[in-house]
Amino acid sequence: MKYRLIPVLILKNDRLVQSIQFKRYLPIGGAKIAIEFFVNWDVDEIVLLDIDATLKKRQPQFDLISFFARKCFVPFTVGGGISSLDDIRNVIKAGADKVCLNTAAIRFPELITRGAERFGTQCITISIDAKKNSQGEYEVYLLSGKEPTGMHPVEWAQKVEALGAGEILLTSIERDGTKQGYDLELTRQVAQAVSIPVIACGGVGRMEHFVEGILKGSAHAVAAANIFQYTEHSTIIAKAYLKKANIDIRLSSDVTYEGFTIDEAGRIT
Repeated sequence: MKYRLIPVLILKNDRLVQSIQFKRYLPIGGAKIAIEFFVNWDVDEIVLLDIDATLKKRQPQFDLISFFARKCFVPFTVGGGISSLDDIRNVIKAGADKVCLNTAAIRFPELITRGAERFGTQCITISIDAKKNSQGEYEVYLLSGKEPTGMHPVEWAQKVEALGAGEILLTSIERDGTKQGYDLELTRQVAQAVSIPVIACGGVGRMEHFVEGILKGSAHAVAAANIFQYTEHSTIIAKAYLKKANIDIRLSSDVTYEGFTIDEAGRIT
């Protein structure tokens, strides 16, 4: 199995933003520019999350999805505002390869099964946002971390697998935007409890965090948002770092991954 490196693009008010613990959002530019950057710099997939759509009770932005799909030559996952089988169909029709369900999956769990039956399990990704509650236990939250569900992420992960989900995007709310690395305990608990792929997300600040997500967190893929926006050639550097750690990662034949070193800030030296 080859491990995957996945940039996550977070949209809020139609702008690409940096998320910090699901509480603060710093605008960093236009999403259309970002998609062209990532397509050209050796990523395995791209995830686009419109975090306003469900909160504002609006549908996905199909025109924007179509624009992204025309530019994107790697698997493309879209989340935000998807609450029905028609929404799934229309997002895929607009050009997405997969949909990412979060709030709708918990409120309408039958949507997971119906979506998997209609479009295939490989099309259904479930986003799980989790953090420790006041009792110190991991808990799943909805609506960008605003609404507790009372469910443990392991419990929910096992349920979505049984319902037909193809993979899980697992984000630590507490680590999001902190640059402290993945919540390895959370990632490991969920990844070892299911047989479908788990994508680790939330907290990457240094390239070694990608390695830790796989080797210590048991993740099948590693994702990040903020670090890819601020570090030159960041996706290639990340893959070079993973390769150096002897992790079986997909590599572009057009890129040289050897012959340079990386400093603590993740820059080529």
